[in-house]
Amino acid sequence: SVLSRYENQITLLSDYLEEFPETDEPVWILGRQHHLNTDKSKLLLDISARLWFTYRRKFSPIGGTGPSSDAGWGCMLRCGQMMLAQALICRHLGRDWQWEKHKKQPEEYHRILQCFLDRKDCCYSIHQMAQMGVGEGKSIGEWFGPNTVAQVLKKLALFDEWNSLAVYVSMDNTVVIEDIKKMCWSPAQSGGVAHSSAHLHRSALGQNKNTAGLCPGWKPLLLIIPLRLGINHINPVYIDAFKECFKMPQSLGALGGKPNNAYYFIGFLGNELIYLDPHTTQSFVDSEENGTVDDESFHCQQAPHRMKIMNLDPSVALGFFCKEECDFDNWCSLVQKEILKQQSLRMFELVQKHPPHWPPFIPPTKPEVTTTGAGLV
Repeated sequence: SVLSRYENQITLLSDYLEEFPETDEPVWILGRQHHLNTDKSKLLLDISARLWFTYRRKFSPIGGTGPSSDAGWGCMLRCGQMMLAQALICRHLGRDWQWEKHKKQPEEYHRILQCFLDRKDCCYSIHQMAQMGVGEGKSIGEWFGPNTVAQVLKKLALFDEWNSLAVYVSMDNTVVIEDIKKMCWSPAQSGGVAHSSAHLHRSALGQNKNTAGLCPGWKPLLLIIPLRLGINHINPVYIDAFKECFKMPQSLGALGGKPNNAYYFIGFLGNELIYLDPHTTQSFVDSEENGTVDDESFHCQQAPHRMKIMNLDPSVALGFFCKEECDFDNWCSLVQKEILKQQSLRMFELVQKHPPHWPPFIPPTKPEVTTTGAGLV
């Protein structure tokens, strides 16, 4: 254990990059503005508070006989975990929650972290995501793209009653307001779902707080918009709109990167994107008997990576979280004002009504029987 921790520290130190440059330009991180000249420490605290998921090794083999490490293939899955974890933090702890090393954290924080541990019985583990990806045409150990990860998260969320998220993945670069409201206001599920992640939380924490989502009302929305912002390279016409998305208070950043190298983009400075990099291999960490998690390796405590926005692969997925209906209405207003103001080559479309030539929209529900996924699936 001591050796593996030391090994992790060596790996992390080797990834250390130069700090932010001296500049008067603001830095935007997931809807929050920071100024390097006056509150650099707040900026670094804000970044380190994000849950950071990386390659891991020495976990139980996926599917019983599959890989016991995701090094080399799981980077986009890890980025999907980071985006979803940020949504859960906003849902339970709020966007302004901060993490500090060795500081006691709320019970909800440990419950969120448990959702992503590398175990087959954790609802958003690498095991669950890899095996749910089989239904999306991806073999275990095969690299995912942003849209595949979005579809996998959408399916897995149906089994997660504690967090009770409505996950909407847009089609054809189009977000349909009518469909989202229909999904988020649909009657709450009950009954059989309690045997999924809620069962895990009861067993892990010794108590049942499986109450979220059982009351009628707006289901918190995770909105993912897969996009293609060019053919082989990002089209410069999209850059301003892309950056505007990181300024929105609902922002969960973006999934993307370079071919076969996925990153979780959380903000920007000028024409550089700021991202968390999953390409560090750490040892598997399990929860303690009391339900807490030794969490130091789940937070990136160095200056984050940066890359020029023009080096971004055009295949990306934007993420947004709307806890209440008013958050979604505000997001729609911001999109109308900042994204749709350009008359040509819009990054995506926002429409009020379901397009008549599309198949009818049916809010997804938890399937009774499925042939993919592990334990709870």
